[in-house]
Amino acid sequence: MPSKLVIVESPAKARTIAGYLGDGYTVEASVGHIRDLPQPSELPQEMKKGPFGKFAVDVDHGFEPYYVVDPDKKKKVAELKRALKDADELYLATDEDREGEAIAWHLLAELKPKVPVKRMVFHEITREAIQRALEATRDVDDRLVDAQETRRILDRLYGYEVSPVLWRKVRQGLSAGRVQSVATRLVVERERERMAFRSAEYWDLTGTFSHPQPVSAEHEGPFTARLVALGEARVATGRDFDDRGELTGRGAVPLDEVAATALAAALTDAPFAVTSLETKPYTRRPAAPFTTSTLQQEASRKLRMGSRQAMRVAQGLYENGYITYMRTDSPLLSDQALTAARSQAAELYGPEYVPDSPRTYGAKAKGAQEAHEAIRPAGDVFRTPAQVSRELSGDEFRLYELIWKRTVASQMADARGSTASVRLAADVDVDAPGIGPRTTAVFGASGTVITFRGFLAAYEEGRDAERYEDEGRSRGDRDGRLPVMAEGDRLVGRDLSADEHHTSPPPRYTEASLVKALEERGIGRPSTYAATISVIQDRGYVTSRGQAMVPSWLAFAVTRLLEENLDRLVDYDFTAAMEEDLDAIASGDKERVAWLTEFYFGGREVGLRDLVADLGDIDAREVNSIPIADGITLRVGRYGPYLEGTVDGEERRASVPEDLAPDELTADKAREILVSQPEGDIELGTDPSTGREVVAKKGRFGPYVTEVIPEPELDPDLTAAQRKKELAKLPKPRTASLLSSMQLETVTLDDALKLLSLPRVVGTDPASGEEITAQNGRYGPYLKKGADSRSLASEDAIFEITLDEALAIYAQPKRGRGASASAPLRELGEDPASKKPVVVKEGRFGPYVTDGEVNATLRKDDAVERITLERAAELLAEKRAKGPAKKGGRRASSRSKAKR
Repeated sequence: MPSKLVIVESPAKARTIAGYLGDGYTVEASVGHIRDLPQPSELPQEMKKGPFGKFAVDVDHGFEPYYVVDPDKKKKVAELKRALKDADELYLATDEDREGEAIAWHLLAELKPKVPVKRMVFHEITREAIQRALEATRDVDDRLVDAQETRRILDRLYGYEVSPVLWRKVRQGLSAGRVQSVATRLVVERERERMAFRSAEYWDLTGTFSHPQPVSAEHEGPFTARLVALGEARVATGRDFDDRGELTGRGAVPLDEVAATALAAALTDAPFAVTSLETKPYTRRPAAPFTTSTLQQEASRKLRMGSRQAMRVAQGLYENGYITYMRTDSPLLSDQALTAARSQAAELYGPEYVPDSPRTYGAKAKGAQEAHEAIRPAGDVFRTPAQVSRELSGDEFRLYELIWKRTVASQMADARGSTASVRLAADVDVDAPGIGPRTTAVFGASGTVITFRGFLAAYEEGRDAERYEDEGRSRGDRDGRLPVMAEGDRLVGRDLSADEHHTSPPPRYTEASLVKALEERGIGRPSTYAATISVIQDRGYVTSRGQAMVPSWLAFAVTRLLEENLDRLVDYDFTAAMEEDLDAIASGDKERVAWLTEFYFGGREVGLRDLVADLGDIDAREVNSIPIADGITLRVGRYGPYLEGTVDGEERRASVPEDLAPDELTADKAREILVSQPEGDIELGTDPSTGREVVAKKGRFGPYVTEVIPEPELDPDLTAAQRKKELAKLPKPRTASLLSSMQLETVTLDDALKLLSLPRVVGTDPASGEEITAQNGRYGPYLKKGADSRSLASEDAIFEITLDEALAIYAQPKRGRGASASAPLRELGEDPASKKPVVVKEGRFGPYVTDGEVNATLRKDDAVERITLERAAELLAEKRAKGPAKKGGRRASSRSKAKR
């Protein structure tokens, strides 16, 4: 019987498609890319000194890449080749964007099929979509492959040329990237603005107003209004001050406490009258269906999902047939989707909630991904959240519901209503600086009434926090009806209060607002934003405080080095122009070799090679220094940031607390840290058993305690070598690192003596006669019996574990390199990829998550007691993607180059 082999990327996608294709088709998964550029160290020995030796790309001969099959994909490739032997036709059904096209091309190059090959593309996994795709196959699109390969080569050149500069001048292990470095710069620049910000104080007045004798129910009801003008002069608000605290608003009058308080007193019992009333129609249109970027933004705002988490969940929904392809820049909906959304809106909310004609949301953005439709529920008829609630749970259900609501709402009618704005005034005599003896105080308020909810019945788009967004509320703007009024109506004011305000610094980026900023500037592709944000977080350039993204001092040093020495590479316009050029390669308007040649070797401008080669002598100390105050400088050191400065004529140094954000390190705070942190040894007391002094110190590898052994008097006639030999005979002082729960400033003599007493003898194994000790090591607390070491669950166990408990641990089977098979610390649930139970365990290198096949160490921000299944699955997916750890000392096997 004829057999057709269909290859997709993921096992989940393979299972879903196989259910639609039926007999005669075999569906296999490549599990992502099967080939990539190797690390230069992984090249065959004979190639390491050749043209591919530096980048695994021959830059001198058309930027030819050298691809190898990933070591962990060899078995998969062999399986695919075996399956291909039994097939009479091959369908490459990878995703329809550039990355998917490249995967298809690599499969074609590696499998070398001798049967007909068809490229099969679809943007949703439904029975109808798969059948349509089978009937409309095509060849692999070389232009899309060129575009992906150019990006891959570009990123290899950028990273391998620029990252070593960071290693030499900032810190080993750092990375630079075409988009990640620019994204880091955006976050750093916002923090610089916050550091330079100087708050200004301003005051305003608010009051509650109403008709003294309302003539009808519509005239009743108090409302709040804010002072907006004094005579012809507008009262200053936060927007009238710049970031230096200077008043910049033209014609604005700032109020201080004296003036505001005097006005409030003078206006008490003053007669107010309505001077103007304006009513105008209110109309609000629904937001467009989701693109990759807007989905990440809204998932962050509404669901508190990070970009990486949102894309991982969306990937699962797509592969299992619930939504369309999730990497797209297009807000367009197909005719079938328009019909489905409009029909569902009419059915659920009523025909009056659907406009006469379908809504369209503009053409695809320039340089958009090749996926040609917005992210929406899959199928020609959408399943409601209620219909999938038994199939989806947790984040999957929440994200599906968000996508469904946004899609249906996009085809619903406008929300309609009216907005009323009122001005009321009273004459006032007041004696205050800056205010005339007699003036008119003008108050303002507005209210919006929704008379037809339209799309708001289904969905309302979220928004990012903005500066002074509370000023609208304080000036009386509100969602709600104002009482009926007319010009000339008399009103009574009460509860007049003078309120103090301070200008606020620019808000930090959230993942949502950073994604929006990158997209607005044309930097990178929305499909890569999640990975970009993950990289800058994993590299330690950015940490999270709630939803806010806070740059580290390390990010400041890296950004400064790039700005001062390779400024073009982190220039926003230059990076956006590169993206446009890469899109032109995809469309066939530019030739990739010519473009890469100009980028690397130069042409109209200096190329990357010469930019890096001509850096000259970079002062590493200067790059890693940030002035904080007169005489106080922050240094970014190998082991973290620290302060250097002079306090009371004394040179001091102190570490900067990890939880202190850069904008919080003011001059006063820096002096406080320098004064409060101990300098030199901290004397804890005397060890009663030895009579030796015990001190606490700051060391290269962290704080520790040690005993002080007095240096004996030696013969002054000894040579340096003899003196060294004599000193070597002396007993070494006992030394112990502080436990993670201890702090240098608060450690006591008792704490130190407990630490110095280690290793603690737990007892003797009655079976072997070997002594069992408990001690603290580089990788945490552990037991030791001869050469057999076993990890302990906590540092407290070092001092508390009994012999029976120790023997019980040793009775358990060993696992790995001497690690005991410990009981799980937590059970999290089933991994969505492997379908196996995920647990948290304690290991030699700290806590980790595992599904029994793959282990992933928790990051420093991942607390055992708070980590979720979603986060664990994310860590495991990253570890799987990296493949097994590379073993040293093995010669790479020679592989032939891929010919284009």
